[in-house]
Amino acid sequence: MDPALLREREAFKKRAMATPTVEKKSKPDRPAPPPPSDDSRRKMRPPNAPKLDATTYKTMSGSSQYRFGVLAKIVKFMRTRHQDGDDHPLTIDEILDETNQLDIGQSVKNWLASEALHNNPKVEASPCGTKFSFKPVYKIKDGKTLMRLLKQHDLKGLGGILLDDVQESLPHCEKVLKNRSAEILFVIRPIDKKKILFYNDRTANFSVDDEFQKLWRSATVDAMDDAKIDEYLEKQGIRSMQDHGLKKAIPKRKKAANKKRQFKKPRDNEHLADVLEVYEDNTLTLKGVNPT
Repeated sequence: MDPALLREREAFKKRAMATPTVEKKSKPDRPAPPPPSDDSRRKMRPPNAPKLDATTYKTMSGSSQYRFGVLAKIVKFMRTRHQDGDDHPLTIDEILDETNQLDIGQSVKNWLASEALHNNPKVEASPCGTKFSFKPVYKIKDGKTLMRLLKQHDLKGLGGILLDDVQESLPHCEKVLKNRSAEILFVIRPIDKKKILFYNDRTANFSVDDEFQKLWRSATVDAMDDAKIDEYLEKQGIRSMQDHGLKKAIPKRKKAANKKRQFKKPRDNEHLADVLEVYEDNTLTLKGVNPT
């Protein structure tokens, strides 16, 4: 062997012996603990604790948000179904099947069938109480019933009907409104920009002279109350408006009932009543005797 390599080897050993090192001791392998027995599992779990799995976690108490989520989905389905023309009632099982919610727990199902659907203003229960259907704002099924409703509102002075309520109540609403557009007036409410439907009464249509229209539009009474308007009309010599409008009822004064005056007997000197009677008798006797 080359002596130079041997010298380098010896020098490397000396340097390695001079350098301090920390040795890590390997821990001995511990035996694995035995699996817990059935008795220990029973002690760890409470006796009445329910099993948590994919089918029962939704039935736990305190899940009110989940319950109302199920109810909202049912009401939305019933509304869409009514707008498509399907108005026959369904049982709770049929509703859950249509909404793909058959995995709900039994407690939620009982809550829907006995309380939630019966008390919801958008759901109507059948007389037997086991079937449910959507409850619209107005009972209208086609264009004829819609026009009849608008006429009744016009005759009774009830005003118009919200387009949102008509769309919710009338099946195939867009098609019906398009066919009846000549008989309906649409007015946009300035407060919330919602559309209001009114009956278009063609018998009330009449032509107005252009000059009268100009005079009508030139008269502004927005900043005047009834008292100022009456004063202005009176100055112009117009008194025909006095008999119109609301009349203020003047309350009548009630006459006091005539009560008979009752003279009260004097209460003073009641202890001298006998003496007064004797005095009166003596006075009458003296008056009746003529002096001699």
